[in-house]
Amino acid sequence: MRRRLINSTLAVVLVVIAVFGVSLVIVETRTIENSAQESVESEALRLVSIVDGRLIGGESVTPKVLSDQITTDRYARITLPGRPTLEIGDRPSGGVIVAEERGAQGVEVRVEESHSTVGREIGRTLLIILAVALLAIVAAVILAVRQAHRLGAPLTDLAETAERLGSGDPRPRHRRYGVPELDRVADVLDASAERIARMLTAERRLAADASHQLRTPLTALSMRLEEITLTDEPETVKEEATIALTQVERLTDVVQRLLTNSRDPRSGSAVAFDLDEVVKQQVEEWRPAYRGEGRAIVRSGKNGLRAVGTPGAVAQVLATLIENSLMHGGGTVALRTRVTGNQAVVEVSDDGPGVPPDLGARVFERTVSGRNSTGLGLAVARDLAEADGGRLELLQQQPPIFALFLSREADAAAMGEA
Repeated sequence: MRRRLINSTLAVVLVVIAVFGVSLVIVETRTIENSAQESVESEALRLVSIVDGRLIGGESVTPKVLSDQITTDRYARITLPGRPTLEIGDRPSGGVIVAEERGAQGVEVRVEESHSTVGREIGRTLLIILAVALLAIVAAVILAVRQAHRLGAPLTDLAETAERLGSGDPRPRHRRYGVPELDRVADVLDASAERIARMLTAERRLAADASHQLRTPLTALSMRLEEITLTDEPETVKEEATIALTQVERLTDVVQRLLTNSRDPRSGSAVAFDLDEVVKQQVEEWRPAYRGEGRAIVRSGKNGLRAVGTPGAVAQVLATLIENSLMHGGGTVALRTRVTGNQAVVEVSDDGPGVPPDLGARVFERTVSGRNSTGLGLAVARDLAEADGGRLELLQQQPPIFALFLSREADAAAMGEA
């Protein structure tokens, strides 16, 4: 591209020089020739005046007297009536410029100048024009190289940026070049890079959330299937299979919820539901796992609470808290329901060491973990709670108490009527 820019600039300059240079040479040549002709004619007229004046005054007219009156390198022939012809200077050979004049006393003057003198003058003028043209070409080359570098370097840089985007590196470069058109392209590439980065982040977050959120219901489902394999009683098998089917439905709901949140985290499907039923379901599902670890899981608090939210999402939040207590806590895990203001609250606590002091509120940040976990569980649980208009908080670090706050049905209805 740089070569094309330089070549195109030089081509334009050469065309301009050719058009205007040739015109200028023609004009200057004619001007010099006309000037030389006028000069010769002027000299012939002056000689006629001088000779007429001397004849009228009775003075002598000789070549010696007139030699100082004629320009060097010119030839003059003076014809006097009844006298010999006078010649001044050397007569030029070849092409000449001629001027003839006649005086009042019958004097005839012929002045000649060699055309080579005019040729030398034209040659000097052509050299000056050629020097100016060469200077113009050199200046054009310098400007073309600078302009080519000014345009070529940004285009190369933009091509590298586009190549980086294509290779999976979406970092914007925020470089500008002082050329409006190129800066516009850079703005578009940076905006595209930011969009690609957001898309990649969303995809990676969805994959991480899915792998973590699906693990909990799959673990619960595998425990139910183990219970089925360990019993021969048809009633127990039927009961466990029914619970397993319920967990499969919850698993489907978790997948749908993850996909919905990946498209629009605000698109919740909140409804009024029986909070006691969800809490009871979670206690029953996790009781075998706690029993296997020699621990207990219990529920207490206010009964008959109805909250507004997505039952599957609420169950997933509680499952995350219960699983964290199973993996990192100790002693009995207690789920307690209560009412505070216009909200229903579910508290999950255990007798373990709790959250390390250095974590505190950062426990809900992604990748923040104190005990070799992925650091995603609580972050995803908080996202699920907030998607339904609730919130998940750490009320106490040692022993740990996590609380899920949800709007109550009556208050939500009152807000809708208002």
